[in-house]
Amino acid sequence: MNTEMPVFDLGDGYIARPISVPHYRDACARLEGQIFGGTSLYAFGPATKAPPPLGETFTWGIYMDEALIGWSFAYQKDERTVYMADTGILPEHQGRGLYTRLLPHLLDTFRAAGYTLVQSHHRATNNAVIIPKLRAGFFIQGLNLYEGGMSVPLTLSLDDTYREALHVRSGFQAARGEIARRLGLPSTPQAEKASPGAVLLPEGQGDDTDLGGGYVLRPVAYESYDEIYTRLEDAVYSTVSLNWPTPARLEPPASPRYAWLIGFKNEVVGWHYSRQWDARTAYMVNTALLPAHQGRGLYSRVLPPVLAALEARGFQLVRSHHHATNNAVLVPKLRAGFCLQGLTVDDHGVMAVLILSFGALYRDYMEVRSGLKQPRGEVARALGLGQRP
Repeated sequence: MNTEMPVFDLGDGYIARPISVPHYRDACARLEGQIFGGTSLYAFGPATKAPPPLGETFTWGIYMDEALIGWSFAYQKDERTVYMADTGILPEHQGRGLYTRLLPHLLDTFRAAGYTLVQSHHRATNNAVIIPKLRAGFFIQGLNLYEGGMSVPLTLSLDDTYREALHVRSGFQAARGEIARRLGLPSTPQAEKASPGAVLLPEGQGDDTDLGGGYVLRPVAYESYDEIYTRLEDAVYSTVSLNWPTPARLEPPASPRYAWLIGFKNEVVGWHYSRQWDARTAYMVNTALLPAHQGRGLYSRVLPPVLAALEARGFQLVRSHHHATNNAVLVPKLRAGFCLQGLTVDDHGVMAVLILSFGALYRDYMEVRSGLKQPRGEVARALGLGQRP
């Protein structure tokens, strides 16, 4: 354990104070069944090798009054990286924002200790942990299968330049200046974006949805959306996509399409377009807001009416793809119940694949696949595993 590690006041009577690694391991042995007992973990046989020696460690116990109700354990992974290996909180103390309150204190400690990167792994459907991590600036780095199911590795860069380099890697932004130099790429000049001018909100194909603050969501014909998208897309996007040198040889497959425009003071300030992906799934293809209207919580307000409309049309699942470092969109999607289900590379870059299930069966299935839950009841029967209590 490090010397002079701080005590953190987490509010509401909770504190986190330094404990020794043996104390942490003893707490795990006593309490981990209560905290992680519902998850799935492969049972290896006895270890045949001794564990490698630990480097620098950071270990806190979380207390309510004098009762230990959780812990956080991290250790040095290499010369730049600290690895957040384990955080656990007893179920009766979960759902109170403790992890969100603890996280900034931990990150400040790692920064003060001289680390550049902070890494962690979490089951891919554990949104209760992934969301505060993404809000703190961690980026999704992939998906992998391991003894506990399917995990998502996350990395936080405490170096702003490397953080921006990850945006370049995902295709979310172009490489410029120092970032381009460090990546060994040519620096892309900053393009001047001409104002597209006001575009009047066209007639709709149904009732408007009031989004609050003077904004409305208006269903429109796909052709109306497509015309406006073509006019305004350069004013919205600064991502780096592959520009095919020739037109596509084939027509896109015919499928039902659903489009909305976001209006403010009778002008178009954004849009959403979805289409059918397969017999059960809708694909949220594109959502955008003009820069002057970003950062106002509009995306979170657009999601519920769009999802309700897709469910009403009979879809059981909703799929979407987003740049893996675009936390401003990933966080509201995860809050709405989407789960991370993959990473893919397409014309636009490295994209996180999200899935939302309107029903409990597939939602439980995703949690079983990730190892967050044991298969029981309906999902166990659907997987041919027989009935479990």
